[in-house]
Amino acid sequence: MAIRIAVLKETRPGERRVAMTPSAVERLIKLGAEVSVQSGAGEDAGFSDAVFKGVAFVADPGQLAGSADIVLAVQPPAPETVKAMKPGAILISFVFAEKEPGLLGVLRERSITCFAMERAPRISRAQAMDALSSQASLSGYSAVLLAATHLARIFPRMSTAAGSLRPATVLVMGLGVAGLQAIATAHRLGAVVEGYDVRPETKVEAASLGAKFVDTGVSAAGEGGYARELTAEEKERAAGVLTAHIQQADVVITTAAVPGRPAPKLISKAQVDGMKAGAVIVDLAAEGGGNCEYSVPGETTRIGQVTIVAPLNIPSLLSEHASQLYAMNLLNLLQMLIHDGQLAPDWSDEVIAKTALTRADASSESLHPHAA
Repeated sequence: MAIRIAVLKETRPGERRVAMTPSAVERLIKLGAEVSVQSGAGEDAGFSDAVFKGVAFVADPGQLAGSADIVLAVQPPAPETVKAMKPGAILISFVFAEKEPGLLGVLRERSITCFAMERAPRISRAQAMDALSSQASLSGYSAVLLAATHLARIFPRMSTAAGSLRPATVLVMGLGVAGLQAIATAHRLGAVVEGYDVRPETKVEAASLGAKFVDTGVSAAGEGGYARELTAEEKERAAGVLTAHIQQADVVITTAAVPGRPAPKLISKAQVDGMKAGAVIVDLAAEGGGNCEYSVPGETTRIGQVTIVAPLNIPSLLSEHASQLYAMNLLNLLQMLIHDGQLAPDWSDEVIAKTALTRADASSESLHPHAA
């Protein structure tokens, strides 16, 4: 009997992505799956029902989830939808369990195996299903465009008959996937780019993309590709170097975030107060409270003559491409779970074991969430 896979329509405010695109659905069908899609699931990402071929459409999410072996979503579904799932079924989505304590209880009660995409381990073999990274790439790109639209000057050097305009200076703080993409985008737009991270190994990557690395002399490499928390002394030492660069920049883009934890504060109020008139900060860590002490998550604010942009869920603004990348992340995970047309996850595989948040045949011991 074919595996039944259901694709839910997102219901959370501002979420425009869809878990499966038409091209990815075609590949699921080739794996031998029967695919059902909630009516209108892809419309906000530019995919009408008409472009999904070979699928059944179901309007009611509970009915859709209740008949599926695997349920796919971007954000965690509503508890009533999860309650409609049959025992032993699989849910795959972002979860961020620290923010969804009620969902864990429902997953255990219903004996649902849940793969939380933010938990995919940061190892080379799991890169193809690393949804945090795929979505962060889009965030880094978009951050530069947001900065450009709020800046009252252009990024590149320009020479005209009336005179020359100097290029903007962009400082990117936090050189993970989003930060490196921001560097690459700002460099392509002609800005003078600087990059900063407490992990010294990122210096080479920043330089390869056209940025000058800001070296504070403080190293704080941590586990899983993330930086550890700086001590008070280290923060003071780093700030002493960074303040000059922050206050000379036309644009500062901050990207430092660890899933499930509050975002570290990289820019103090005092540093913002000393920034040049017209400067722009784009804070990509707003979901975790922000990297700037003045940031208001989800809002664009003015502090004196400095504009602070703190957007939420940036990938959703680029819903078509974000959905394409996320769908491929899911597809790559599903190819590890489905063998010869049957669900057969290898629980000894590090990628599968670490991505799992709960497991149906071990539901009495919910696997504790951790940062991916």
